[in-house]
Amino acid sequence: MMGVWSLRQAQAAVGGELLGDGELQPAALSMDTRTIRPGDCFVAIRGQRDAHAFAAEAVAKGAAALLVDHGLPFEVPQLVVPDTLAALQRWGQARLQAFRPRVVLAVTGSVGKTSTKELLADATGGWRTPGNRNNTFGLPEALATLPEGLDSVVLEMGMSTPGEIRRLTEIAPPDFGLVTNIGSVHMEYFADGQQGIARAKGELVEGLPPSGAWVHLADDPWCRWVAIQPWARARAVAVGPKAAYGWEDEASHGLHGESFVLRHPGGKVPVRLRLRGAHHVRNAALAGSLAILAGFEPQSVAAGLELAEPLAGRGRLHALGGGGWLLDESYNAVMESVLACAATLLTLDGGETVAVLGCMRELGPDSASLHRQTGEGLRSLGLDRVMVYGDDAGALAAGFGSGASAYPGFEAMRDDPAGLDSLRGDARILVKGSLYWKCSRVVDWLLERLGP
Repeated sequence: MMGVWSLRQAQAAVGGELLGDGELQPAALSMDTRTIRPGDCFVAIRGQRDAHAFAAEAVAKGAAALLVDHGLPFEVPQLVVPDTLAALQRWGQARLQAFRPRVVLAVTGSVGKTSTKELLADATGGWRTPGNRNNTFGLPEALATLPEGLDSVVLEMGMSTPGEIRRLTEIAPPDFGLVTNIGSVHMEYFADGQQGIARAKGELVEGLPPSGAWVHLADDPWCRWVAIQPWARARAVAVGPKAAYGWEDEASHGLHGESFVLRHPGGKVPVRLRLRGAHHVRNAALAGSLAILAGFEPQSVAAGLELAEPLAGRGRLHALGGGGWLLDESYNAVMESVLACAATLLTLDGGETVAVLGCMRELGPDSASLHRQTGEGLRSLGLDRVMVYGDDAGALAAGFGSGASAYPGFEAMRDDPAGLDSLRGDARILVKGSLYWKCSRVVDWLLERLGP
């Protein structure tokens, strides 16, 4: 069964009152009228805005049913519950319980969650949560369409405040876990700083059974801190160049990706990635190690890793008309990922190297300092120029020094003759920034003018 349950089956799982045809089986659940498709069930969540006000729009766009907290005057079946968010979460939770696969694997971390989730899903041949549906809304929405008969499921779990990942592990209890790294993302929400972030990421580890296992990079100090906490009952497995699980013979092939040898206690297996950048070797080694720990055969794990393709906004490479390249990493940014992607840019052939950046967000009182450090890091790597826009653009530009330009917003950078309009088609250009700054606009603008 690829669709969601009928409304009557859902009622058995979440309770509530059924109005209309209980045998109706929606195609999927949707909380967003911008992306809802005909046949979906619209879920009206009360958040900053009450989504019940958008139910008419959802029905006009073809919603076949509604999940609401009071009956509405529309000629579509409705499941009426006291709390639509609680019902959504219970719906996804019950679906996973009903069709639970042999193994459930969960991924979190400050950087690289989605790319690593994709690598792990390819390594295990598993179903994965689509896109970045990694919060207490998106994860259960995705689980509502979980197919039957799966061997493995890979779930991405994100957070911005304490308790979110704990709730996700209650909705979808994992058997194995992966923490890509623990950095400074969302620092402004944690009065206890980095340790608070580590504790919140560690909620995934706390949610694992004692019989389970989780992997982390051997050189990540905060992951090592999580591993020794009394609430971390599952086996912690460090992955690194000198560990039993790890990688060796790493090599970059520029446009053609990366290669390495995945090492595990039973032997070694070569891997050739289509993804570009040394950071993807680390992510692939984590994913491959966890897959092997979960019982998958190493050769098939390696073959799966080699299938992974760059996602839009996460490493997709575009050829430019003058022989240069645009590396689209526009989806999000923290200091570590900016520097890792800039290092990848330098492996490509072409002319001047330019980072076009939107500022990072949710870094708290250390934001200006972290932006300055990012600029200094880009200078140390040897980039030619930096253009940056946003709240802390001046700090990042000051860290980079000569060759950096700071702007208050995208429009100012676009309209300045010395800004985006100064870039040529033979350049190597990295575009990266926080979601808030919508750096995909930079990608679109540059490709329209410099694309082949």
